[in-house]
Amino acid sequence: MTFPALVADDNLSGSPLFSGLPPVLPGGKVFLMKVLILGSGGREHALAWAVRRSPRVTEVVCAPGNGGMARIARCADVNLKSLESMVRLAEAERPELTIVGPELPLSLGIVDALQERGLRVFGPTRRAAMLETSKGFAKRFLQRNKIPTANYAVCSSAAELEKAVDIFHGPIVVKADGLAAGKGVIICDSRQTAAEAGRGLFSGALLGTPEKQVVIEEFLKGDEISFLCLSDGKHVVPLVPAQDHKRIGEGDTGPNTGGMGVYSTDNLLEPAMKDWILRHIAEPTIRGMASEDTPFVGVLYCGLMMTARGPQVLEFNVRFGDPETQAILVRLESDLVEAL
Repeated sequence: MTFPALVADDNLSGSPLFSGLPPVLPGGKVFLMKVLILGSGGREHALAWAVRRSPRVTEVVCAPGNGGMARIARCADVNLKSLESMVRLAEAERPELTIVGPELPLSLGIVDALQERGLRVFGPTRRAAMLETSKGFAKRFLQRNKIPTANYAVCSSAAELEKAVDIFHGPIVVKADGLAAGKGVIICDSRQTAAEAGRGLFSGALLGTPEKQVVIEEFLKGDEISFLCLSDGKHVVPLVPAQDHKRIGEGDTGPNTGGMGVYSTDNLLEPAMKDWILRHIAEPTIRGMASEDTPFVGVLYCGLMMTARGPQVLEFNVRFGDPETQAILVRLESDLVEAL
């Protein structure tokens, strides 16, 4: 996409996240935009609400959207499991900015495809998205870059896993390597149940499709924090932290889900701890990805456990979290579109 020679707003041009999108036309006229948001859940509804607040946005298109989102945006039909369908929609709409909500389109390479066609899109490339799409890749990346995380083993077969669990004490965390809609984490009380969970993941009995790799980890005790940052591949700017509730039952019992609820307050992290996480986890992650020739641009979601030995990375997500986005964006005082 090409733009005429435009003058950037002085307040934006000095920002590390200003990506070159010309916000102001010569003579001070505002550069107006159509924004396409891919997704249909609470996260995308919150994104549409925040995007719609921007004075630079003339239209918000949500694809496929839902009935609630139709009140604040135009909904368009699309198949989020089909790269061809998403590209066809983007080429038809020609938005000035596309925001990718769910992880599946990122894993399919929607960012790469739109960039190849000259369309501006916010999110990581398919390779950079491996921080979320492969837990084995993420754990090895953390180890390479000396970023604090739980002790782990990456197993390629049920037999390998059954041997590996012997070096862990219960509880043991068993994780599917690939995307599992927040349901690929199993907390096991014993080595036996961990081995059974691993067999279920490898066979496909637990998630419907067989895993090629399974990660096992030590169980970490503490409070879980969702720490989301925006990055342009070099700089990192944190959003406010949030805490979601993953287990389905009262009293933090039952299986993990994709999120049962969320809240966000200033009391979740002290300023000094927030700065420590930024310096020792978020920024080293962005530097590490750049050094491996896979620059990360988008939302880096650091799922952390605040333990007695300090913050430990449980997982990375490479997009806005659901439900966290619903609690975080209502607290955002600045223009989300300017940053994205």
